[in-house]
Amino acid sequence: MEDTLLIDAIERFVNGEMSKQEVIYFEDLRKKNPELDQAVVDQMYFLNQLTAFGDKKALKHDLQEVEAKLEGQGFLTRSNKNETSKVVSLWKKYKRTIAVAASIAGLVSFFIATLLNTVTNQNESQETVLLSAKIVEQDKKQKLIEDKVEALAAAAPIEVKLRIDSKFRATGFMIDATNNYIVTNAHVVSQAKNHLIIENNKGEQYTARTVYVNNQYDMAIIQVTDKSFQKMPTLPYSIRKKNADLGEQIFVLGFPKNEIVYTEGYVSAKNGYMMDTSYCQLVTIANVGNSGSPVINKDGELIGVISSRETNEADVVFAIKAENIIRAAEYAKSVDTTNNIRISSSSSKLKGMDRKTQIKKTEDYVFMIKGN
Repeated sequence: MEDTLLIDAIERFVNGEMSKQEVIYFEDLRKKNPELDQAVVDQMYFLNQLTAFGDKKALKHDLQEVEAKLEGQGFLTRSNKNETSKVVSLWKKYKRTIAVAASIAGLVSFFIATLLNTVTNQNESQETVLLSAKIVEQDKKQKLIEDKVEALAAAAPIEVKLRIDSKFRATGFMIDATNNYIVTNAHVVSQAKNHLIIENNKGEQYTARTVYVNNQYDMAIIQVTDKSFQKMPTLPYSIRKKNADLGEQIFVLGFPKNEIVYTEGYVSAKNGYMMDTSYCQLVTIANVGNSGSPVINKDGELIGVISSRETNEADVVFAIKAENIIRAAEYAKSVDTTNNIRISSSSSKLKGMDRKTQIKKTEDYVFMIKGN
């Protein structure tokens, strides 16, 4: 990030001028970049000092105006050391025309004005010196930050990624952790006219591209193209090549809302709607946003991809059989040799684990699919 952009971003953040999405992203940057976080803290302290000093100067100015007004109206007098006490003179002069209550109020105002004026005069020079020192110190810190930013930029340029304003939300999951390939539905990627991104369960967004689309089976393969995306370990689950068994227990992870959601159920029919053999039927809960969610059995085997649900039956859901993922990957490679999709033939690492552990090991490989 260029220095001017960095400083401008800090000022906009401190002044509350950022949008909600920018604030979320900027807070994430602060967590990852200690120098940036310190710069924000310093800027906040600096502005607080300026505000406090300005408030004090304004208070002094107001008190001086009040005192001058009282003096002009004859309620206060400037006396020499040898003259009678100001309080006594004030009382003698106005004891016939001012009520006792008004006199007391005038005396209190006089003492407060005199006291505050004296204290302010005594501390004004010290406060100004301290503030000047803070300004100098702020300049030094700012220069150090700028130098560090330049050094970081020279080594590895910092790129500010703005969160896109997405028009839809769905789900996808990793099928190749080596080359960052993800499976979702064809009807999901068809909505992305300008941008297609994935978002993990930490809220981090990465750009992606569509590699393969099959509208007949409602399946799509996308690839993460963002250079900042860190490669993940080998998939914990495996992709099952044979059909699921009737009554087989399953669980689903997806994004029907802005956090990952777990549901469970079972296979209720070996075929889908209208006896479509490319699908199986499940009894589980699936809502808008669950499109593209993985369906996993108790042994950690991927058996399907959520696609749709029965209109009149909220818990009757249809999933594309997992064997179609393997076919789609092979076809995608045959039509474009740059699509190096590698689906592991290793057995599931989740077998024998309790459900909570299976979820923890799986959720990092399930993503929110967004776009506009």
